[in-house]
Amino acid sequence: MSENMLSCELCPHQCRLTPGQTGFCGTKQNINGKIISLSYGQVTSLAVDPIEKKPLYHFYPGSTILSLGSFGCNMKCPFCQNHSISQRGIEMSQGYIAPAELVEIAQKATRETASIGVAFTYNEPLLNYEYLLDTALLLQSAGQKVVLVSNGQISAGALQKLLPYIDAMNIDLKVFSDDGYKWMGGDFATAKYTIEAAVAAGVHVEVTTLVIPKVNDGAEMMEAEAQWLAGINPLIPLHLSRYFPNYKWQEPATSIITLQTLKDIAKMYLDHVYLGNV
Repeated sequence: MSENMLSCELCPHQCRLTPGQTGFCGTKQNINGKIISLSYGQVTSLAVDPIEKKPLYHFYPGSTILSLGSFGCNMKCPFCQNHSISQRGIEMSQGYIAPAELVEIAQKATRETASIGVAFTYNEPLLNYEYLLDTALLLQSAGQKVVLVSNGQISAGALQKLLPYIDAMNIDLKVFSDDGYKWMGGDFATAKYTIEAAVAAGVHVEVTTLVIPKVNDGAEMMEAEAQWLAGINPLIPLHLSRYFPNYKWQEPATSIITLQTLKDIAKMYLDHVYLGNV
C-alpha cells in the first residue's frame, strides 16, 4: 500500500484512497494527506415537509419538518428513487449552508410553519457526518429535533458518537439477506446493527423496506425481517413502500396484492405496519 494512501473508516467500504482519489460514496477525498468531506454544508434540496413523508408516523404526527439533502451515497441501488442527487457529485449543490446558518433557517421555519426541527434526508445523510456532528448539537440546543432518513451504512464507532444528538431515524432495511445487500453495494450486518444500536440508544426508530419485484418480495424473506424486528421491539413501525420503475431498474411496479400480502405477514409479528406509495 502506498505510504500516501489513507483509509476512510466512516462506513463498511473502508475505502483506501490515494492522493486526489474520491471514495465509493463520492463525498470523501484524500486531499493533502487528510480525508476531506466534499459534501460538508453543500445542499441540493431544502424544503418543509410533513413528518409523515420521511416516513415517520409515530414521531410528532401531523407536524412539519425542515428537510435538507446533499449529494452522494455509499450504496448503488439500481432502482434508486433519488438517483439524481444520490448518484451525483458536488455539481448538484445549490449552495453552502454553515451549521449556525442552518439553525437560523430552522428557527425561521418553526416560526412560520411550526416545523419541529431538521430532517437530513433525500440522499444518504450519514456521509455528511462531520456536518451532522457540528450541526446536531447546535440544533438541539436551539430546541430543534434532529432526524435522519438513512440506509444505516456507518461504522459502529462513528454511529455511537452521533446517536446522542439524534432524536429520530427512519432506517432503510433494503433486503433481508447478505447477498441482496452485496448486490446493492451495502452490508447487511451494518444495517441491522444500526437499527439495533439506535433503538438501544433511545432514538425513535421506524424502518422502511422498498418492496421490489424479484428482489425482496418473497413471503419467507418478509417473515424473517418482521420476526427479527419484533425481536428488537414489536412496536417498531415498518413501512412497506411500493416500488416504481426508476433509474436502471425497469421491472413493473410492485402489485398492491403483493404489498397487502406482505403487510399481513409482517402484522403477525409487528404492531404497526404501513403501506407507502400506494
